[in-house]
Amino acid sequence: MKTRAAVAQGPGQPFQLVELDIDEPRSDEILVRIKAVGLCHTDLTVKEMLPAEMFPRVFGHEGAGVVEAVGPDVEGVAVGDHVVMSFRSCRECARCQAGEVGYCDQTLMLNYMGCRMDGSTTLHHDGSDVAGSFFGQSSFSELALGTRDNVVVIDPAVDLAIAAPFGCGFQTGAGAVLNTIDPDPVSSIVIYGAGTVGLAAVAAAKARGVQTIVAVDTQDSRLEHATRLGAVGVNPGELGDGALVERLKELTAGGATAGVDTTAVAQVIKQAVRALAPRGTLVVLGLGAPEIELDAVDLMQNGKIVRGCIEGDSDPLTMIPQLLEMLGAGTLPLGSLITTYPFDQINKAVEDVNAGAVVKPVLVF
Repeated sequence: MKTRAAVAQGPGQPFQLVELDIDEPRSDEILVRIKAVGLCHTDLTVKEMLPAEMFPRVFGHEGAGVVEAVGPDVEGVAVGDHVVMSFRSCRECARCQAGEVGYCDQTLMLNYMGCRMDGSTTLHHDGSDVAGSFFGQSSFSELALGTRDNVVVIDPAVDLAIAAPFGCGFQTGAGAVLNTIDPDPVSSIVIYGAGTVGLAAVAAAKARGVQTIVAVDTQDSRLEHATRLGAVGVNPGELGDGALVERLKELTAGGATAGVDTTAVAQVIKQAVRALAPRGTLVVLGLGAPEIELDAVDLMQNGKIVRGCIEGDSDPLTMIPQLLEMLGAGTLPLGSLITTYPFDQINKAVEDVNAGAVVKPVLVF
């Protein structure tokens, strides 16, 4: 079969639209015709992190579309179903069996290596293999192959362009609040970075009834989104040196119950820990800073917790329907964050999101 895909030829290079061959679905695979796919920071970050020998490659991991074919061993998904695609997990290891699918023993192979577990690729060009299977889908393509663990059937009434980002970005931010922090209404939460993930965290905190929500970002346009979703916006660029932590403590009556970092900037994370109340928790979501410097005395004496979080500690098979139900009820109003682009304008979407001109680009076919 033929598919048109946005192919990355190497780090630092723009995406190129190329006609590829895609395999017929195997017995455990699901073929999805992609109607919309979110452009996620992870697509762009991993593209720049991987060595040149791991290209050419097709990214994309927030695909939404309609099922076109189903392997004979697949249960619970049928041709014609509307679906959102998310990350893969083996569903067999001890962590998966415990419900911690984001921490699956096979995460690296299933989501990042560019091939199936047996080493074969799903995509080809002129007889040569093209790395795919990114998050088990590579949905920067008109057709994508997934499996039962990462293909989520949704209500066909949901706009697929709005549903797509729930496969990763919205799920990650909202899940970090609803699953990892699990706040009560008297909590206070500070969210660092008001992009897709951070704003989803703001909306989830508001939906949970959290009384004090603060969003920190250097772009006033993003803080405006945060304010509309229920947060108090703070631009650290408008404060003096070292004043951010004190300002946050003022807003949170002495320190935040919890923080969510989406920036992956080491200095921001250090300040976020300082701004916590005793026994407070900082959840780190961003992909970037390889090392973080923390005040060990503050950490120990105040019983603070710093922890990582993958995909909002979510199981997409249950979390995505839950979040879409909240979307439909109006308690998670994230559709306003989306700007759509025709698929062939993918490089324009990359340019705009990097410039801060849009929050969440979604490519539509």
